[in-house]
Amino acid sequence: MSSLNIGARALNANLAALQVIGNNIANVNTPGYSRQNVIQQTSGYQQMGNGFFGKGMEIATVERSHSAYLTREAQMAGSVAAADALRYSRLQALESAFPLGTGGLGAALNDTLNAWADVSSSPSNLTARVVVIAKGEEFASRLRNTASQLDALSKSTQQQVKGSVDVVNGLAQDLAKVNQKIIETAGDSHTPNDLYDQRDQLLGELSKHIQTSSVANKDGSVSVFVAGSQPLVLGQSANQLAVTPDPIDNSRIALAFVQGGVSTPLSDATLGGGELSGLMNFLNKDLAAVQNQLGRMALASATTVNNQHTLGIDMQGNPGQNFFIPPAAAIGKANPANTGDAVVSSNVSDPAALMASDYELRFTGTDVTVVRLSDGDSTTVPIASAPFVKDGLTFNIDSGTAAAGDRILVRPFEAAARNLQVAIGSPDRLAAASPVMVTPGATNAGGLSVETLYAVSNSANLTDPVSLTFQADGTFVATGLGPGNPPPDNVGPPATYNFKPGEPIVLNGWSLTLRGSPSPGDQFNIDPAPAGSTAQNAGNASAVLALRDRPTFEGVALADGYVSLFSDVGTRVQGAKFATEFSAQIATTAETARANVSGVNLDEEAARLLQYQQAYQASAKFLQIAQSTFDSLLATVGR
Repeated sequence: MSSLNIGARALNANLAALQVIGNNIANVNTPGYSRQNVIQQTSGYQQMGNGFFGKGMEIATVERSHSAYLTREAQMAGSVAAADALRYSRLQALESAFPLGTGGLGAALNDTLNAWADVSSSPSNLTARVVVIAKGEEFASRLRNTASQLDALSKSTQQQVKGSVDVVNGLAQDLAKVNQKIIETAGDSHTPNDLYDQRDQLLGELSKHIQTSSVANKDGSVSVFVAGSQPLVLGQSANQLAVTPDPIDNSRIALAFVQGGVSTPLSDATLGGGELSGLMNFLNKDLAAVQNQLGRMALASATTVNNQHTLGIDMQGNPGQNFFIPPAAAIGKANPANTGDAVVSSNVSDPAALMASDYELRFTGTDVTVVRLSDGDSTTVPIASAPFVKDGLTFNIDSGTAAAGDRILVRPFEAAARNLQVAIGSPDRLAAASPVMVTPGATNAGGLSVETLYAVSNSANLTDPVSLTFQADGTFVATGLGPGNPPPDNVGPPATYNFKPGEPIVLNGWSLTLRGSPSPGDQFNIDPAPAGSTAQNAGNASAVLALRDRPTFEGVALADGYVSLFSDVGTRVQGAKFATEFSAQIATTAETARANVSGVNLDEEAARLLQYQQAYQASAKFLQIAQSTFDSLLATVGR
């Protein structure tokens, strides 16, 4: 009987092993499946008169090939790779909004400025004036279209965030259900391998959307945490993520963790990896930075051209008006926790000093700190000194009073490109003429020629008569100057200024450029332009044309402003591409290491199939021999 039992148990155990191998082969391509193995053990022994005899073998359990460490590494690496890949995909879509060549913003800006060359050459040519207005409208239109594309990209990305959050919430519910099934088997001495595989697969899918950490519980379930310490899944119960409008800026979105009806805001920095992290980083860092740069380009260009255009005279003899409709002042957005009622706005004071950033005003009661959010640079001044100036912006407290602890967000560039329009509709309103003119002295030797003369500031002494007389050493004496001019280079007597050919002479709010070599006694008189000279006067057109080379964007010339914008976009795309390739390689390596432990190898399974087939056949043969022996024994005893 003992031999029969040994043979029967061996037969059943080897058959079970063959069934497990067959299951492995069947699931070779099943995602998340871990190879299973039959664990055999001896059935013990029995004591006989002549020694201890084994009772055969039996199946202890069926376990899966699994490494918790490698599985976790694969999930973490996959989470980072998913974040990088999605951010790269969004940045590629962003890059397509900034083409190069004739269809780009750079060409439109340069065409707008270069069109003034024809007006400078022929100020009475109405066709040339119409072209200037048309080029300005084209530039404004391209800015608006680009801003519209960025707005559409923002909305589509926000929809992706909402879709990803829905997937996360669904996976959390599924995890809670699997946990429940695992808990129901907790009293059994065997592990539910397929449930564990299902749980690991759900955790892997969840990690692709948001980085997680998990803690194993005594009942076999796992608790899953996101954003550092927020319990998304606790055993059999699941909480949720939610997408809410940003409490300060309703045009943006924010993530929140919801538990028991209580919503807790989530910082983007705590998300770690996953598609949600990639999307939120793109929205709040990449896209926001590029929108600010586009807005700065619009605001700086419009303000710079307007400032110069208003210094000129139109064909009707009237002072120049704004060429572009001035962008409205940016109104600050108060933090919901504020207790004061201060209303803050900002406008441009120096377009060449603008930095592409949002700002936050933080009040302490007596002082206010103006923080540039792009890099954290801050300036603290007394509230009583309002308005506050930083980075070419003037921040005004329009009404109300700020309380200690109040914070106000200001986005100076948010709507600049979206709303830019040309203000000039008629060519005779183009202020191409200069309010001042220069007359060389009748006795000049002729070695100096006038290149340009135009107004550069709205000085009270702009049209005061001024005379420049050159000395034998090449310096000149200026008479008729008003207050506020730079001091002479040489105190004299007489007090003189140094002269360099081609270098502008800036006095009384005008800029005069002379070329050549002066002779002693050469004289140039700057006087108000006669009323009837505007049709032939192109001084201000030359001034607008000269704006092309004015340092405007952190030292970059106005005409090259698009280059710096496109370079930033390109740098972000290339950086994201490298990060995507690198993290994808790490994720592939980690998944390969996990699969080497948990995956099904058909060659190995084939070898094991042959091994257990032979064992099964041998067990059957042994059982046959034991049965024959037992039958012979019964027959002998029966006689």
